Amino acid sequence: MMRGSEDGPLAPSSYADDLLGEVPVLGKIAAVDTRILFQLDSSDMQPEDWIELARTIHAELPRYDGVVIIHGTDTMAYTASALAFLLPDLDRPVILTGSQHPLARIRSDARQNLVDAFQLATMAIPEVGLAFASKLFRGCRATKLDAWGLEAFGSPNCPPLATLGLSIALGNAQLEPRARAVFDDRLEARVLAIRLFPGLDPRLLLDALAGGVRGLVLKAFGSGNVPTLGRSLIPVIERATALDVPVVIVSQCLRAHVDLPRYQGGAAAMQAGAVGGGDMTNEAALTKLMVELGRARDGERVATIRRAFETAPVGEMSVH
Repeated sequence: MMRGSEDGPLAPSSYADDLLGEVPVLGKIAAVDTRILFQLDSSDMQPEDWIELARTIHAELPRYDGVVIIHGTDTMAYTASALAFLLPDLDRPVILTGSQHPLARIRSDARQNLVDAFQLATMAIPEVGLAFASKLFRGCRATKLDAWGLEAFGSPNCPPLATLGLSIALGNAQLEPRARAVFDDRLEARVLAIRLFPGLDPRLLLDALAGGVRGLVLKAFGSGNVPTLGRSLIPVIERATALDVPVVIVSQCLRAHVDLPRYQGGAAAMQAGAVGGGDMTNEAALTKLMVELGRARDGERVATIRRAFETAPVGEMSVH
């Protein structure tokens, strides 16, 4: 969580040292243990931090009914998505939350978000969730929508798992509890996500492939369209496929489902070897690619990613 004056810059704080002192009502919800793993602005979170966080949760979770993670909002959706794929065996809740205003400020939203997250962490919700502004979103379906409003997060292609008002209304889309497995920390961070735009020079992506990129996420137009005439990206996808570098295509649109055969550009991309990401968020597609690449064998990366993106074991996309 952040601390700062009303006019000065925000910086990470250590409220978790005395969380119950700051928000004593949390002690009425559950017996609370606290631990500080990182003292970071969330923009400094890295994949190795996701792994350490996931490893700690996996080791400690059997001792608790649930976990609440207090996280900065800027990269919270990335962490939530990464944890969903690194912890696919949950039988109880792991809830991320944060705030738009620091806890010390008069109009802070932190208190309500914390109360909501702690209540949700005591319930039968066996997956990674993101609690914000009286809603619980599936972690790997959430994305940050607003840098200034209190309703900072949404899940455009998946309804909330819960809505919190005078009571807590749970939806019917929660995952089933899963059997505990051995923790797997393999993850490949040498990936690149590119938002397509008119004028993008394909040579930049070819240079990235030559530089050792192991996976690409292309944020394409509409339902998965890419340019095929001037500055065509088809040779880039063909080159990546030849190098066994998977190319995953998601949409720039918040509400969209990638359907590569629908238009000529998407069909050409699929023919060149690209994999459609359905209605996954950019954050989920990137983190799933990282995790799945970490488990893929050399020479089998494209095939592994193609198979992985055909299913949604943690509810990361709508399967049609």
